[in-house]
Amino acid sequence: MIAARAVAPLGSVLEAREIRRTLGAGLGDVARSGRILVLIPDHTRTLPLPMLFRELCELLGDALDLEFMVALGTHPPLSEERLNALLGVSAEERSGRFAHVRVTNHAWDDPDTFVSLGALSTRRIRSIAGDRWHPTLGGDVDVRINRRVLEADHVIIVGPTFPHEVAGFSGGYKYYFPGVSGADMINVTHWLGALSGVVGTIGIADTPVRAMIHAAAELVPTPTTLIALTVEGSELGAITIGDPIEAWREAAVLSDERHVTHLERPMERILAWAPPMYDELWTAGKAMYKLESALADGGELVIYAPHLERVSRVHGAWIEEIGYHTLPYFLESWERYSHVPLGVLAHSTHVRGSGTWEGGREHPRVRVTLASRLSAEACARLSLGYLDPATVDPAAWQGREEEGVMFVAKAGERLYRAPGIGTPPRRS
Repeated sequence: MIAARAVAPLGSVLEAREIRRTLGAGLGDVARSGRILVLIPDHTRTLPLPMLFRELCELLGDALDLEFMVALGTHPPLSEERLNALLGVSAEERSGRFAHVRVTNHAWDDPDTFVSLGALSTRRIRSIAGDRWHPTLGGDVDVRINRRVLEADHVIIVGPTFPHEVAGFSGGYKYYFPGVSGADMINVTHWLGALSGVVGTIGIADTPVRAMIHAAAELVPTPTTLIALTVEGSELGAITIGDPIEAWREAAVLSDERHVTHLERPMERILAWAPPMYDELWTAGKAMYKLESALADGGELVIYAPHLERVSRVHGAWIEEIGYHTLPYFLESWERYSHVPLGVLAHSTHVRGSGTWEGGREHPRVRVTLASRLSAEACARLSLGYLDPATVDPAAWQGREEEGVMFVAKAGERLYRAPGIGTPPRRS
């Protein structure tokens, strides 16, 4: 059920008093639960988290224990300084006004973090995957989750919903899986998304990956409430509070209305400006995810990220080993790549985009070029194109849609679609 909602007119944002009223009405008795765990995103998501943090701390002030945990998935943990910046508080406020609130990172690299909830059987996963099933998905999946979820009396998920390359739309129970889950769920869900292809997944609510996430969530015994956010710019256009599946579905509909741009024709070249919140290619790749379905066959996407100087702090060594390739490339050479974590392989295919395997070679549908601090040699090793960011003038790309040239500022959250683009990649 939906406990509370507030929706501003399209293009408008909610006022602070309306957000406060909706939070109070939606949380109700939850605010008086004993031990409350609040799951929040890291800096790679746009939302007014500082305001929400203060409002929630006030509403949940009577809780016996209150913890805000950053649902990192496998993103790098945030330092105390960056946690403070994420929440918009000073060190003095953390030790004073908010001394009763614990703020933690999901410790995904510590085996003691997790507890097993059981398994999703191969048969169940195969049924969920349907025609996306492939033997490379493997066998049963151990559903492991941060033990703090089970130690809490109630979990509150706070997060925005955007079109998403793996799950179709982000948000909801995705803050459990992969947000605070073990490696098995992360790897298999991401590889299932890769088998479906970004253009066959993104902006679609009912996907195999979303079904797998919801199947795993059935194993979680802790009562959970979702605060589903629909972002408008950097503020809130809507807020829906209630059952995690129902609230997420409403948010997905709202996201489809507010976060998808339909183009009149495919573009030949796109300059996608990846903002500084994407501080490694692991997340800056979202520019490709949101724009692949806007590119004509043979077109080029330039990921413009002059601040970016690394591929991934966590997964960089794996990516350096395999580079960026299409799905058929890996499936045709599976014995060579089967030792690589499925989540890393999925990331590689998502950034490189759709393609085919013909004549013993991969044929990507589009070109992907990186304009960053990574050298031309590094880009070549990764099988990506290179462009010196110092030579890029974003203004020269603007206002040229009729020529098939487009500039996208703050690429990575809004989805762009062009007619005729949307064929999933071929699989062996």
